[in-house]
Amino acid sequence: MTKLLPNISLLVTTKQLTIILIVTASVFAVFIAAAVIKMYKLKAENRKLLDSNPFEVDSDSSDFQEGHLYEN
Repeated sequence: MTKLLPNISLLVTTKQLTIILIVTASVFAVFIAAAVIKMYKLKAENRKLLDSNPFEVDSDSSDFQEGHLYEN
């Protein structure tokens, strides 16, 4: 029992490992790019909401006020 581990060949070559790492990094880069784009969109929407008047009545709000549960 001098040899506990007989010849173990590599299961993954260096080239395959490099390709796997590049693909994984690409997927994470896409996720990061999507998060950055979403952040800028949310910032713009937040800025728009902060600049608007909260007491302003939209024309669309009259639709749900005409329901049978609301006393006109």
